[in-house]
Amino acid sequence: MFTGIVECLGRIEAVEREGTNVHLWVSSPISDELKVDQSVAHDGVCLTVTALQPGRHAVTLVAESLQRSHFREIKAGRPVNIERAVSLQHRLDGHLVQGHVDGVMTCIGREDRDGSWWFTFRFDPASAHLLIDKGSICINGVSLTVIQPTRETFSVTIIPYTIDHTTFGSLMPGDLCNVEFDLVAKYLARWRELDN
Repeated sequence: MFTGIVECLGRIEAVEREGTNVHLWVSSPISDELKVDQSVAHDGVCLTVTALQPGRHAVTLVAESLQRSHFREIKAGRPVNIERAVSLQHRLDGHLVQGHVDGVMTCIGREDRDGSWWFTFRFDPASAHLLIDKGSICINGVSLTVIQPTRETFSVTIIPYTIDHTTFGSLMPGDLCNVEFDLVAKYLARWRELDN
């Protein structure tokens, strides 16, 4: 379980394909603190650390993870948001994030608002019932607040700290993003579906 509060930026150093799997070597400020078998979110996708080298760690994506995330187009050199799993001794600063990405969506707008940035995204309209104004959403592993949701778009506001310390600093219109909709909304939607 995660909170959507990014711990640090990492960088994809190598992409190795093996059958339908993709192995990533990621360098980050916390790589030397990780352990094999540890769950770590990479751009919001919960991945298991499979190997360690000085200053970097490896993770493996299977076909399901590749299909549901922007990692299907991953290339060496790309920055990624990194978050270790939350412990029960810490405050929950973001919201409950599983690291089970629901799919990808497209950034369609980035506007500098003289002190903050306004990003707009287009998503699959089939998921519109999972969004409410001022509700929670996780984009590339970052816990954010939904603004002005429609049937296929919504926006978020990003503060300077988040621009400087996450991949939002380099995110541009046309880029694909990983999205995880709010866990509570998904449970309520499923309950309603089964109740009808």
